[in-house]
Amino acid sequence: MNNQNINFTQLEADLSAIRDHTLQQRGADDARYIRRIICLQRVAEITARVLMFGCFFSLWFPLAGMLLLAFAKILDNMEIGHNVLHGQYDWMNDPNINSRTYEWDIASDAGSWKRIHNHEHHTYTNIIGKDRDFGYGLLRMSDDLKWRPKNSWQFITYLNLSLLFEWGVAYHELAAERVFIGKKKANRTSALSDGELKRMFFSKAGRQIFKDYVFFPLLAGPMFFTVLLANLGANLIRNLWTSTIIFCGHFTEDVQTFTEEECVNESKGQWYHRQMLGSSNLTGPRWFHIMTGHLSCQIEHHLFPDIPAHRYVAMADEVQKVAQKHGIPYNTGSFFRQYGAVLKRIWRHSWPDKTTIKKNRQAG
Repeated sequence: MNNQNINFTQLEADLSAIRDHTLQQRGADDARYIRRIICLQRVAEITARVLMFGCFFSLWFPLAGMLLLAFAKILDNMEIGHNVLHGQYDWMNDPNINSRTYEWDIASDAGSWKRIHNHEHHTYTNIIGKDRDFGYGLLRMSDDLKWRPKNSWQFITYLNLSLLFEWGVAYHELAAERVFIGKKKANRTSALSDGELKRMFFSKAGRQIFKDYVFFPLLAGPMFFTVLLANLGANLIRNLWTSTIIFCGHFTEDVQTFTEEECVNESKGQWYHRQMLGSSNLTGPRWFHIMTGHLSCQIEHHLFPDIPAHRYVAMADEVQKVAQKHGIPYNTGSFFRQYGAVLKRIWRHSWPDKTTIKKNRQAG
């Protein structure tokens, strides 16, 4: 990480000024926005459920219902759930969208998400050994991580993770804490016991399975299997979309990693700098930003995680000017360009780096 020519005090002042100005504008417009999105999501979900019961008339009805339900689930997870759980709307004092009480339509327990994502990932972004979101314990995404033979097929692992992403997220904290494996780490981060983590995992996962694969299919009566398959299809579409957007924001080729030593006694300006180097953006129309939960502006989200996300697009112009002023790379591009960069990174790190190859030859 090249820090030589950066005035971190000025960088902090410039970015904090953008944050403060945005907070001064926060108010009724933000409340109306999130309530409109919630209304849209609920109408889409109800309509989708009704359409699924129409397979007596045509198979196009459950297919349309599946696609509309996937849309509703994406909105619920990305633009509503993820942003609400970051506390972006706590100031409204609305108990239905408060980060302390909100639960979302996904297998992951909201409390687990806030511990592993909100605190750990957003605090220690891309610090190898501290940010367990970097590769999710399954993928080698940097030469900083030791190559293992299993990394040779990590492209297949990535595809499976994308299809089952909600379950990967749900299990992430338990896997990180070695709950089922029984090999406790000395630097365990969770304050909860194994029993508490298991109880919350199985409770939320059980409710989600019952709702999607038992309750709604049973309501359909003779159309049980049609609705079951439509629900499964909607979840798979949502998982693929969510994982793809998240990977585009975190694992493009130019995203940088950091060592723990580099980040000791880090100032706020240095933390800002790390967030900018460790994230990447996506360009696109307004509907695209909404469907990504505005994680298309991942740089701004990492800088200002508690700002209402629909403001990120406007903030991005100002953040990019600050980046240019201080000579900091601002990684942004189209969806296909950035996703291509993600796939290249996964493939490149599937194989050992030159140092590893040299060591293996010497050992042989």
